[in-house]
Amino acid sequence: MQQTRPDGPAAVPAPDPRGARDTGDGPAAYGAVAEAACGYWGRRGLPTEPGQVVVAPTAPLLLLALLAAAGPEPETVGREDGGGVVLPRPGPAWHADQARLLGRPLHPVPVPAECGGVPDPFALLETVGRARAAGGDPRALLLSVADGLTGTAAPPELLHEVCEAAVQEDLLIISDESWRDTSHDPHDTVIVSPAEILHRPARHTGAGTHAHTVHAAHTLRARADAPHGVRGAYGRSPGATDEGGDHDCVVVLVDLGADPEYAFRPGTAMGVARLPATGRGRELCERTRAVLTALRARPRGRDTTAAAEALGEAEPLREHRAAGNRAHAARAAALHRVLTAAGAVCRPPHAGRHLYPDFEALRPALAARGIEDALRLEAELVRRLGPYALGGHRFGDDPRALRVRLSTDVPSADVPSTVVPSTDASADGTTADGSAGARASLETALRELTAGGPAAPHPVKSPDADGSPA
Repeated sequence: MQQTRPDGPAAVPAPDPRGARDTGDGPAAYGAVAEAACGYWGRRGLPTEPGQVVVAPTAPLLLLALLAAAGPEPETVGREDGGGVVLPRPGPAWHADQARLLGRPLHPVPVPAECGGVPDPFALLETVGRARAAGGDPRALLLSVADGLTGTAAPPELLHEVCEAAVQEDLLIISDESWRDTSHDPHDTVIVSPAEILHRPARHTGAGTHAHTVHAAHTLRARADAPHGVRGAYGRSPGATDEGGDHDCVVVLVDLGADPEYAFRPGTAMGVARLPATGRGRELCERTRAVLTALRARPRGRDTTAAAEALGEAEPLREHRAAGNRAHAARAAALHRVLTAAGAVCRPPHAGRHLYPDFEALRPALAARGIEDALRLEAELVRRLGPYALGGHRFGDDPRALRVRLSTDVPSADVPSTVVPSTDASADGTTADGSAGARASLETALRELTAGGPAAPHPVKSPDADGSPA
């Protein structure tokens, strides 16, 4: 695995992202994607230069390179002090997979009651404190501001507290923002990035901004409660930042293949990352590119063109995305009503195309059908609905808990389970979105499982073991 962390000048330099454009492989194609990414983040309040952008053929590969570049010395890999990764539980399976490939200890933290995607800030402090007291070395925090697993978005004030805790503990924040643009209601919860929260204009001290996040960590826990003499992600005292501009602890990651439905041109699954415009950020950027170069992981050909167009967000793409959001919002709301009416506990959906219901209240009725864990619950829902349910055990959740991820693509009862519903929606999002049929399908399935209804006539092929992107 040492090849994933090349050091110094021996590493092959990455292509210059500011090279001349072309439509094929090489530096020019890379540069076109980097410049499009700068525009993408600029429209979201994050000024970005091409030198801050790193591109990889897939987001999992990019995350692997980021963790390798930010990781510990090679001799500590596989040990408890070997650069642990903190992540919310439940969370996307592919996040944990990359840390495991590198032999990094995982430190799961429960999500708060109101949303998924981010750890509870108090539990985060406790988890990191316990790990370091036991000789561990947590260095990175993975989170999702819009959580594709639960269909929720972290409220800005909660995310602010999570960022405070992460800065206090000197954790590198890797913010997966792949689902940020799938909000169901533009007037709903404002989705912000940790990079926005921790960004501060040079020498700006005005009140009412997020600039003071770094200085407000005492609102969570006195610094004296933390372990002393602990080296964090960059071997510096917690809370350190370059003067002005980006805080150097936030990397923004976008998986362009997270939801192919929103892609302007199908076929791209590229990952794009924005790294801080600071000294340590530039060092991490160079090391990440060196890892990708060592792996010969460079985006090629048509994928770069498709990625640049997706990041460019032309009007047809924005219209298509908005229509898809309306359709999934209608379906998610309809499914949520069915779930809660049946007695399940489920966070209200705000983004993406999934819900994450908890059927614990229905355990006695489900147990009568032999359903006592997430694996069996998934199997029974898949038999009735098709491959649109994944048990929480696939996302690091307690396998004994009766929780599943349910897709808003659940088809109508009279539609074969192999047919993915259309996302064509009317102007008001209430018709032609399949919500009525999806609601009826789920109602029937839950009635069968909890009221002694007829068994499903035949099994349906279960989803792949690794699940669909979350």
